[in-house]
Amino acid sequence: MPKTPSNKLFNLIKSMSGSEKRYFKVFVGSHANKDSKYLRLFDAIEAQEEFDDEVLKNEVYQGKPVQSRKYSELKGYLYDLCLKSLQGYDEKTSVDYKLRHYLQSMQVLFRRSHFSDCQDLLSKARKLAYKYERFTVLIDMLGWEKQLAYAKSDIDYLDEALDRIETEEQHLQQQLSSISAYRNLFFRLLVSLRKDASLTGPEFRKRLADIVDTPLLQQPPESDAHQAQIYYYRTLSIYQLATGDLLAFKSSSEQLIELMESKPHFLNEDVSEYISALSNLIMGCGRVGDYEALEVYLEKLRQVKPLSQDDELKIHRQYYQNKFSLCIAKGDFKEGLSALQTHLRERSHFDNDLFETNTFYYYYFHISFGAEAYDDALSYLNDWLNLSTTVERQELQGTARILNLIVHFELGNYVLLDSLIRSTYRYLKKREQLHDVEREIISFIRKATGSPSKHELKVAYESLKGAFEQLPQTERAKSFFVRAFDMMAWLEGKLEGKSYGEMIRRKFKERSR
Repeated sequence: MPKTPSNKLFNLIKSMSGSEKRYFKVFVGSHANKDSKYLRLFDAIEAQEEFDDEVLKNEVYQGKPVQSRKYSELKGYLYDLCLKSLQGYDEKTSVDYKLRHYLQSMQVLFRRSHFSDCQDLLSKARKLAYKYERFTVLIDMLGWEKQLAYAKSDIDYLDEALDRIETEEQHLQQQLSSISAYRNLFFRLLVSLRKDASLTGPEFRKRLADIVDTPLLQQPPESDAHQAQIYYYRTLSIYQLATGDLLAFKSSSEQLIELMESKPHFLNEDVSEYISALSNLIMGCGRVGDYEALEVYLEKLRQVKPLSQDDELKIHRQYYQNKFSLCIAKGDFKEGLSALQTHLRERSHFDNDLFETNTFYYYYFHISFGAEAYDDALSYLNDWLNLSTTVERQELQGTARILNLIVHFELGNYVLLDSLIRSTYRYLKKREQLHDVEREIISFIRKATGSPSKHELKVAYESLKGAFEQLPQTERAKSFFVRAFDMMAWLEGKLEGKSYGEMIRRKFKERSR
């Protein structure tokens, strides 16, 4: 839902976590009674599934006429109150808020000449700032150290401390410069990857090489700043992934996770990048076939404690995307169905629109198909096909249509297949997605629905299998369907009288050996 002037309050309250909402009630408790209109509005928004301004207004004023201006003022007041409450909540948990509080308190004490108390706060603040690498704040604190000595006319202290303060300031500036250099390199590479996504081959590699051809990436940073080291491994790993060096990518990702976990207090402050790094490592394990490590890191992702609703959503999405991929790769569709049911229960806590994507519908379909729950597979496939083309890549829509033919074939819906074959053919041809792979499958489905004998059907399976085996790699590469569905496992299962799941499990064991 877009954030418009009329629903920004709704979006703000809906984004608050349970603990933040409880804090709000405590925050306003001493200033409001249960019949306060802004509390009534807060509760009404919290209970509402979809934004409806008229319903909210009626809840607050209980059907009594009211001027629009008054209602707008009430919403504005509640919006500001929510922001103040969230600021108070963050002050209890955020290092930056705590440091700001120290500095503000020092200013108050300094103006009243309580220099000793000011010095005590400065000492506490320095320890906290060093622990969390707030180097800019530390430079300000060195300024305070000089200012306090000057105010007390402590020339002896200044004479003794100035060299040490100057050296410390230079060191802090170096740390800031190192972090800035690595951060800029990371974002420069990230922008190039997104901006030049259509580039391939030598031109693509040269563009990336020009960015990473810097002493910064020749070895881990000499800087002792934790954040500089984090940016080094993040930059290195996304470059290795982009250039297809998957083993190096996995190794760098493991080093990044180890580095992040070495200072857990940073994760207690912000865990979002750790979630992303874990997700990348899980993906890397899958790419190189290290499924044992994948399961270990997958469980680690599951155990991450979210610090915000956004963290909670990221963990949920990344965990289940990787969990479903693992179940599909192993052919463990029974486990996949169990995970799917748990996922569907848990996702009810989030905005439903966040999950209506081609990625999740593909997983729902594939797991149901592998478990031979064809009716469910067809239902998820229909949801997939009904997605708006504005949010769906055309190649995925084409793949969904081919899979649709296969599911209807499994269900024995031969009457429907005649018209589905024609519409699928027209769709793919119009969008220039009718490659040799798709032509062979459509031709097979057409033959297989013509009431062939068992012998003729077996011949049709063997013919399609042979056609697939003879397809040049260049033709296979054109088809997104080949990457989305193991057609050979399905065909070999039909010829051997085994299920699709059995064939996937057998192939997985062979790969593992």
